[in-house]
Amino acid sequence: MSDLAELERRIIAALDRIGQGVETLNAAPAGTPADDGRIAELEAALEEERTVNAQLEERVKAIKERQDKTVDTLADEVERLRELLEEEEASVARLRKMNGELRANNDALREALSAGVAEPHLINKSMMAELEALRAAQAADRSELDAVLGELGPLVDAMEKEAADA
Repeated sequence: MSDLAELERRIIAALDRIGQGVETLNAAPAGTPADDGRIAELEAALEEERTVNAQLEERVKAIKERQDKTVDTLADEVERLRELLEEEEASVARLRKMNGELRANNDALREALSAGVAEPHLINKSMMAELEALRAAQAADRSELDAVLGELGPLVDAMEKEAADA
């Protein structure tokens, strides 16, 4: 930023010199040798400032490109994390549903046993709900492991690249 301020100051100074030169040209009679030297000096200053301005524009363009690239990278990362979060939320919802069914089946089984009635279909239903809950827990664990591996992958790649560069 200090470079930008310095360049801006130089451009303003050059424009002031050019303005003074134009006033001098308008005030002096045309065709004098002093005019020719002053005109050449002002043209050189103007060309120098054009060069500085072009360099400044290139720097601004490069900064903007880097900034756009960073924003795109961050947007991609946000989208990836959003997808992971949706997967995790789906796994948690499935676990909650299965746990609710398991509790209801266990309550029904408990009531049947306390009444002295052993109902095989309640036992089967309870076992199926428990198996489904275990599958849901396993899927949630797998999803969590995939998320952890997804986060570790870029870190490992960066470490390998860093080691290769060293």
